[in-house]
Amino acid sequence: MAHVKRFDHVGITVADLESVTAFFVGLGFEVEGTGSVEGEFVETVCGIPGAHCELAMLRPPEGGARLELARFVTPDHVPGSPEAMANELGLRNVSFEVGDLQAAIDAVAADGYGLVGGIGEYEGSVRMAYVRGPEGIIVSLFEQLG
Repeated sequence: MAHVKRFDHVGITVADLESVTAFFVGLGFEVEGTGSVEGEFVETVCGIPGAHCELAMLRPPEGGARLELARFVTPDHVPGSPEAMANELGLRNVSFEVGDLQAAIDAVAADGYGLVGGIGEYEGSVRMAYVRGPEGIIVSLFEQLG
């Protein structure tokens, strides 16, 4: 029996909610809502006494799973590895299909975000690149070819 009904969202904890939100909005996401959560519910779910988070829920332009960005007000966030590579254990990238890979790379580069490696092509069907976004988040961008 399948327990999962649908894929709802991926959550990323960040230090600077405003700049990370702006990065993803620049890629085409829309802010679905913002707010904060504190008290017994979030303390129970996260297992962190005194937890208080500010949230931004982002929706991709074509629908589907959303992206939740969370900034802990209390307790303070614990730094991750901002230079983590794809083989480091844990969530290493979020991936999005784009219409024009080079245009997307150029747009994030204009804001100071660069490639982790290079642009790869797989069997003539897809081109992909990893971009190191704000706070070290690896964003995989790919374009379907002809």
